[in-house]
Amino acid sequence: MLKFAANLSLLFAELPLPQRFAAAAAAGFPAVEIQFPYDYPADVLATAAQAAGVQVILINVPAGDLMQGGAGLAGHPARVAEFAAALPVALAYAQALGARMVNVLPGRLPAGVSRAQALVVLAANLARAADYFRPFGIRVLCEPINDLDMPGLLLRTADELAALLADGNCCDVGMQVDLYHMARMQQDIPALLRRYLPAIAHIQFADAPGRGEPGSGALPLAQYFALLGELGYTGWCAAEYRPTARTQDTLHWLSELA
Repeated sequence: MLKFAANLSLLFAELPLPQRFAAAAAAGFPAVEIQFPYDYPADVLATAAQAAGVQVILINVPAGDLMQGGAGLAGHPARVAEFAAALPVALAYAQALGARMVNVLPGRLPAGVSRAQALVVLAANLARAADYFRPFGIRVLCEPINDLDMPGLLLRTADELAALLADGNCCDVGMQVDLYHMARMQQDIPALLRRYLPAIAHIQFADAPGRGEPGSGALPLAQYFALLGELGYTGWCAAEYRPTARTQDTLHWLSELA
């Protein structure tokens, strides 16, 4: 049976972040993830998670100005020191929250830098992050993101990510695959899952094209989940969608798909 988690950066957003842990638990989620938890003290979030009895499975490493439209940190030759400085920040939160995975967003192509140069920097930063987190039992992931919602992204498909991770220095970096992003890039999702499942450490999902809850768009998510079950996927599937109504009113899929 698949395991479903709630992304607290998008779900239950009608509540302050510390209150979303209890809301997720009440809705039936045993685990949660957070994109960027850094606006709240780590101990405040850890206390809320523990009180709600939910497991925090993943957070993102700080990404600089990426979410504001900038190039971010991970693929920028002039921001290598900033990326290195983000790692202990992410570690402190991951340890406080008990997260065993951290995700590195690939960033946009910086002005004046070739894609080949940026990818070399990204690969080196991923290897550095993996080395940094490995002694703490925390795995580093990386995620391709569609360039329709976020133009200029360095990694847009699972194939592009897999090619980068083929570098021997990145061999223990896991793939994070968001079915929504791959659908937006018109990827063959069943073929993608069959090909890359051994390397996929974490899956996220939303319906497409609107990034709403399952059933709000055109993706056959139930079929994808059935395939994951057939393939023996044992990781988490995290709901990272923008609810079209109150989150509690969009959770029909949880009992239907689980």
